[in-house]
Amino acid sequence: MTGLIGSAFILVLFLAGVGLFLHFVPLGLWISAIAAGVNVGIFTLVGMRLRRVPPSHIVLPLIKANKAGLDVNVNQLEAHYLAGGNVDRVIDALIAAHRAQIPLPFERSAAIDLAGRDVLEAVQMSVNPKVIETPVVSAMAQNGIELKIKARVTVRANIDRLVGGAGEATIIARVGEGIVTTVGSSISHKDVLANPDHISRTVLEKGLDAGTAFEILSIDIADVDVGRNIGAELMTDQAEADKRIAQAKAEERRAMAVAKEQEMKAYSQEMQAKVIEAQAEVPHAMAMALKEGRIGVMDYYNMNNVLADTQMRESISKVGPSTNPVNKPDEPKQR
Repeated sequence: MTGLIGSAFILVLFLAGVGLFLHFVPLGLWISAIAAGVNVGIFTLVGMRLRRVPPSHIVLPLIKANKAGLDVNVNQLEAHYLAGGNVDRVIDALIAAHRAQIPLPFERSAAIDLAGRDVLEAVQMSVNPKVIETPVVSAMAQNGIELKIKARVTVRANIDRLVGGAGEATIIARVGEGIVTTVGSSISHKDVLANPDHISRTVLEKGLDAGTAFEILSIDIADVDVGRNIGAELMTDQAEADKRIAQAKAEERRAMAVAKEQEMKAYSQEMQAKVIEAQAEVPHAMAMALKEGRIGVMDYYNMNNVLADTQMRESISKVGPSTNPVNKPDEPKQR
């Protein structure tokens, strides 16, 4: 019984040792590499395990690259993996570029991948150009009519400028700016509607792909719609603003006139009060003059006669023309 337990324990240790060995030494992957003609040492695979690099992520892309005729080695792939890159995608991009006869060295492909761009998609776009559709661009011709234009931009990836080059948003912005400039320089919107290809030629000649990761192949106007009459709306708004300014100034002048009128009324009332006050002093002054002998009784009477005569003349002047009825002819007597 004791011997049976000891044999079982030895078997378990042996199996554990074999499992540990196969974990650090991937014999199946090593045999696959040798069968594919890829020279990968067994200790190299063990070193990948110790550096926590999955051997399959290196050996399988290496086999694929070797079969495609690419000149890459284990150290390059392992270094790219440790830097955080996608080894399989880089190898696929190199194979696609090699088949399309596009010069793309491994270092540039790895740099594009580490920069965050999809290097495989870039190579595919170099072979099969991509069409970017711009949003509706609103532009106004010189006659004030708004045009709503949508364009399609055909671009091809420029691999040499993928690192540090601007993206699709820059292309769309520049094309929109070119459309607005071209339409704005047109005298009439009818010229744009008659020759929309003039926009494409003018915008394409501006070299809008400078500093971007793409090369513009063509710009095609997909749709042109007539919008609002912005010029007339601006003129209407300006006229309305001028009207409000004129009304405000007129209201200001009216307020000033009302204030001036109120001021004159107050001044008139003040002068009337002073006249009444002065008239109230006249009897007192006359009495003092009579008392002191500076005026005689006859002079006083003559002054009253003059005043009475003046009042009579004023009352006569206020009366209208004679209201006496016109003498009518005698009516015939009735028999």
